Amino acid sequence: MLYVGLASIPNLREPETRVASPQQLFPLYAIPLTLPPVDSIRAKIPALHLSCFVFEGYAVKAFRIAVLLSCLLPISTTARADVRLPHLLSDHAVLQRDRPIHIWGWATPGTHLTTHFHAQTVPAQADPFGAWSLWLAPEAAGGPYTLTISGDGPDLTLSDLLIGDVWFASGQSNMEMPMRGFPGNAVLKDADKEIAAANNPKLRLLVVDKKSSDYPLNDVPNSWTLCTPETAANFSAVAYFYGREIAAHENVPVGLIDSTWGGTPADSWISLDTLGTHPDLLPAFASRAHFADELSNLDAQIAAEKQADDAARAAGEPLPRHPWHPSEASWLPAGLYNGMIAPFTPMSIRGFLWYQGETNSAHDRAPYFTTLFSALIRDWRMQFAQGNLPFFFVQISSYNSPGEDWGKVRDAQRRTLQLTNTAMAVTLDIGSPDNVHPPDKQTVGHRLALAARHMAYGEDVAYAPPLFRQADAQLQPDGSTALRAWFDHAQGLAAHGQSPNPIVDAFEIAGEDHHFVPAQARIDGETVVVSASAVPHPVYVRYGWMGVVTNNLFNAAGLPASTFTSEPWPAD
Repeated sequence: MLYVGLASIPNLREPETRVASPQQLFPLYAIPLTLPPVDSIRAKIPALHLSCFVFEGYAVKAFRIAVLLSCLLPISTTARADVRLPHLLSDHAVLQRDRPIHIWGWATPGTHLTTHFHAQTVPAQADPFGAWSLWLAPEAAGGPYTLTISGDGPDLTLSDLLIGDVWFASGQSNMEMPMRGFPGNAVLKDADKEIAAANNPKLRLLVVDKKSSDYPLNDVPNSWTLCTPETAANFSAVAYFYGREIAAHENVPVGLIDSTWGGTPADSWISLDTLGTHPDLLPAFASRAHFADELSNLDAQIAAEKQADDAARAAGEPLPRHPWHPSEASWLPAGLYNGMIAPFTPMSIRGFLWYQGETNSAHDRAPYFTTLFSALIRDWRMQFAQGNLPFFFVQISSYNSPGEDWGKVRDAQRRTLQLTNTAMAVTLDIGSPDNVHPPDKQTVGHRLALAARHMAYGEDVAYAPPLFRQADAQLQPDGSTALRAWFDHAQGLAAHGQSPNPIVDAFEIAGEDHHFVPAQARIDGETVVVSASAVPHPVYVRYGWMGVVTNNLFNAAGLPASTFTSEPWPAD
């Protein structure tokens, strides 16, 4: 039994003093419970004097508390916790239009609450753990509105709410790269001009703190902001340019959520519900084991690198290049899903934007990326439980990265288009061979927006790049064989900056041995005919497999063709 009261005990100088009986106290509470650690109680109690705790006859030394005694004990059935919302439901938020709007939070267990929004009044009741949830009827685009929740302490009011479309942007550094760029590493094209023009009342922004967790979290510490030059400067450039175009073309408010972490693999963004129940995803854990092995000597490696740097400085020489050492927490399977995706899964949204894959280009990760990426899309749709939400993603760009499989990752992304309601923005033509962060994020955002305007908003606009369909063998007059590659979305197929019927590069062919060699290629209508004297009877053709692609095929809409291979599955 725990007795809490104001004591009349003469000797409380020692941390614990034997007390004859609880009657020596003027009892305020007498509550049966298992006593929590005193330090955990002390941490929650800041300012008023509490003389002692008595537990089965023992008095514990007094400490200060900060609130009225009647509100101190969470185990009291009369304690009240004012109604609370997750931070992602805040002033300036955008709520999803034309769909049921989910509102949820926490309050005193059993409390009856009433929510007022626009012309709606909806009740809710907190469960035994204090959680509550309600759904507002769908609303058309508009605002600003207020939302008020009453019934547990002071009314809670959110103001300046808009009804529009909410798009969730995620991935690694090319999605993370803010309008101000990465100082010393990457600069956005026309950054100063774009930032200065970023006052946009139709856009609202929410940047999520980087957080890895062993278990799914139910909140983030971040809230919505207006879109101003100050807030946009630190916001995802790709997401901003996408949202700016959607807001202008659809004439609706757009809420953009930036939940990104540079240098992270896709398996960190997938829930354990999926990673742990699909045998074909076991290679993700093998990759994690390989990464963990490398950490065993990390401290010694970093110390050696520092010594090498110090020696170079002392000799006046350039600093040597060292391997990149990513954050261990950010590579935890499911860690970023738990910390940066799970809190948003109760939220009504319009769809997803994704730009990632560079970190999965390592030899041990690229071979299973098709399976992994498809699993991520299915997983998020399952967790958000709003059907096959649109999932628009960016194919990784053109970059010189020896020893990695960028072609294999790009082809894996192309193959993921077999999933319904997906679209891919190809960026081979705007890459930077020597910088993994290309400066032209405007074009990336525009190509994503084209996909949304067609697939999500029903606009009759060309959005898809030329995509490989099939390859047929064709006998040549000399008895050799050429391959004719057929494409979808290939109207007006042409090589950039060349004549209507040019010879194009970036094509390779191979025989049954899967050994590819450079090939000659020519455009023939909406097809490309490919051959090579070194392979008189080719079986497979591929395009754009190298890290850097310098000559691209485009359709009449100005969209570049995707990397592909005709192999049923790329050979290692």
